Amino acid sequence: MQNIKEKSSITIEFEQEVYTGLTDHPKHLSSKYFYDKKGDKLFQDIMAMPTYYLTDCEYEIFVNHKAEITELFSRQGTFDLIELGAGDGKKTKILLKELSDKNINFTYLPIDISENALNQLENSIKREFPKVKVQPFQGTYFSALEEISYRKNRKIILFLGSNIGNLEHNQARGFMKKIQQLMTADDLLFMGFDQKKNPQTILDAYNDQDGITAAFNKNILARINAEMGANFDLDEFLHWEVYDPETGTAKSYLVSKIEQSVRIGNLDSTITFKPWETIHTEISQKYDDEIITWLAKEAGLKMITSYQSKNNEYKNCVFNKS
Repeated sequence: MQNIKEKSSITIEFEQEVYTGLTDHPKHLSSKYFYDKKGDKLFQDIMAMPTYYLTDCEYEIFVNHKAEITELFSRQGTFDLIELGAGDGKKTKILLKELSDKNINFTYLPIDISENALNQLENSIKREFPKVKVQPFQGTYFSALEEISYRKNRKIILFLGSNIGNLEHNQARGFMKKIQQLMTADDLLFMGFDQKKNPQTILDAYNDQDGITAAFNKNILARINAEMGANFDLDEFLHWEVYDPETGTAKSYLVSKIEQSVRIGNLDSTITFKPWETIHTEISQKYDDEIITWLAKEAGLKMITSYQSKNNEYKNCVFNKS
């Protein structure tokens, strides 16, 4: 495996963001740090929940449109299939199998911040699809994309799971613009967008009764304990989900049940919490066609086609440089 950044650099970035987030007002932490070996497993459990419709919707799109998508990707010959935040690759494997079965010449380059997830994905692909060339990259999205940009192959960039929803609209616009700047005229961006829908459906997806999503959110505190010598008591924090149907914004919080102080040894810092004070951990934005069109235009991208789930709850859009 090729590392974009040494692990020490990733750790330093983690520590800096934790210090900044927990000393800010209001407090916040990035959802990208939910993921380690335990967090990866918890997210796999979330994706398997009946209430977490996003995975099933995107899986359905890939199953029903794999031939069309494969033809779109391969019509100009050899390409690199670059996936941002690859995770366990469950949905992508539908395309990998179709591409492999049709003997399409491509290289799969999964990018993820979790070394554990990449190791598991690489091993499973070599076992399940021995003809597929796979080159994992550990690191953040843009550090990896910049590292890959020297390659001569045409790029197909996947950003699935509506992970773009983890960004506010202005951040998403900037994110898509940065991808656009790394694309050539022949490259494609294939991106998932969760659609606005019944608010209760969204709340049920992010606040399951079994507490799996709560454990996933609290895993960031567990990581800070384990990796930074902190003493968070996870039982003294409540996971809370809200959704605003007007803006299409779902937000996740960890809420301190009591007044408490937490020592973080590696940062030589003590963080205080008032009763019911929040840590904002995640945003999950929902979209309609108007917002998607606006984001693309602002980023210098043009939608060339899209694929929608049967219940119209989820959409995969394909963009090129406008």
